Amino acid sequence: MGYGLASKMLVNLVGGCVQAKNVASGDLMWTLDGDRTVQTTVTGVTAAKARHAVEVVTDHMTFLASPDLLLLTPDGWTHAADAAGTTVAWTPARKLCRERPTIRPGYDFGYFVGATCADGTVGKNYVSLVVNEEGFASRYAAALTACTGLPARLEAVTRPSGYLRRDLPGFRVRVVSSFLSDALRHYAGGDAHHLRQRFPRVVLRDAETFGGFLDGYIEGDGCAKGRAGRVVVSANVSFLAELARIIGARFTPSKRGVRSELYVSGRWQSRGTFAPENHPLAPPESTWVQVHEVRPRPALGAKPFTFYGYRLAPYPTFLVNGHLARASW
Repeated sequence: MGYGLASKMLVNLVGGCVQAKNVASGDLMWTLDGDRTVQTTVTGVTAAKARHAVEVVTDHMTFLASPDLLLLTPDGWTHAADAAGTTVAWTPARKLCRERPTIRPGYDFGYFVGATCADGTVGKNYVSLVVNEEGFASRYAAALTACTGLPARLEAVTRPSGYLRRDLPGFRVRVVSSFLSDALRHYAGGDAHHLRQRFPRVVLRDAETFGGFLDGYIEGDGCAKGRAGRVVVSANVSFLAELARIIGARFTPSKRGVRSELYVSGRWQSRGTFAPENHPLAPPESTWVQVHEVRPRPALGAKPFTFYGYRLAPYPTFLVNGHLARASW
């Protein structure tokens, strides 16, 4: 019988982690729907005793469960007893209770992504931009708030200039949000380094969003060149090459230095090379972790194990300290 989890194992309620035995009907539990974290409600709890359990050892923890507890693998659901050597669905439990702002596409979103790709910093749980021009910082803050709803404000800072060998005044916009920083790393390929970031195809949703991206990116890493167009300067050759294909421009990497230039015509839309693409705006919140070992654990002495299982709605699954599971009813 698939009764689930041993009594002292941790499950993820919306209010925080609790032991499996302390879950009650009506509690809200975290679970996964594809790669999104969602909430589900406990509609019933069962407890049963048995003399055999298994210890499941993953990249992140070891938990004790019924051999019939189901875990999600890339090939579908499998019993915990058979999970050794596979990978199972997992999400970081410490990120479950974070705020998840609704990211809205459009010009402001494109501008925010473009400026961040050019001059921004994506940290573990924050996004920031430090520039010399107050107007640029103000436009960045306004775009960030418009597309995410997160409050952003300017603060005066100083930063060192290697060329002038002295500190220069500047302006910083900084927003603490692990969800937003995860999203930006997902857009740019998981690497926050400007020389290794890939082109964020999420800005190709429509011409308005892409136009905002061009304005933000060029304001950070470009300049005007007459009335007809602008020039982007970057050492990230693959990034510029992809951008050139999208706007139908010719691009030749520099042979004399580390930086290359790309001319962006003001008439790029008339070339007909821009093709809209639909990509999700929210970052994936789940991944796969390795199950290194499954160890049989018979009950010692006269005391059996107590396993707890849950009936849930609308999603029938729950998280064992971030690992996706369900009882095999």
